Amino acid sequence: MTEDKKEENNKKENNKTEEDKSENKKAENGESIEVLRESLLRLAAEFDNYKKRTYKEIEISEQRGKMNLARKLLSILDEFELAAKNMDMSTEEGKGIAIVLSNFIDILKKEGLSEMESTGIFDPYKHEVLMTKESNEKEGTIIATLRKGYLWKDMMLRPASVVVAKAPVHNHKGERESKEHENEIDKK
Repeated sequence: MTEDKKEENNKKENNKTEEDKSENKKAENGESIEVLRESLLRLAAEFDNYKKRTYKEIEISEQRGKMNLARKLLSILDEFELAAKNMDMSTEEGKGIAIVLSNFIDILKKEGLSEMESTGIFDPYKHEVLMTKESNEKEGTIIATLRKGYLWKDMMLRPASVVVAKAPVHNHKGERESKEHENEIDKK
């Protein structure tokens, strides 16, 4: 009987070790499943961030392309405006130019082009000074706009080219010379 008991004890121990092994395997499987789950969630989040970043980069590239095209089209817009300004709008040709110009401006505005304000005081971030002119206006005041400035969705596309007022120069020497010249003429 002792051998039977030994065999029985061995069987019980084997069963316990197999149960322990089985439980260890289940625990390891549970841990590996959790690790895989976390890895999968992290990978899904990274892919989602990649998609968002790529979409944003595509959007920015698209806007840059439109902006570059609009910048190239500004010279054509200037020429159309000059043509419309110098044409008789009561003729068929004048009406045609006006319609084409209007459609052209509408398309550019729908895409993001806007005309920049070029009145008031000179702003070096918005205006380009092509000339200064003596005036009784406050120094730095914009007197005339020679070429319109444009924005593309709040970004500078082209600065406005302007004429800015400067204070009149009082040349006392020049005044004396002109008075002397006038006196010489009067004497003759």
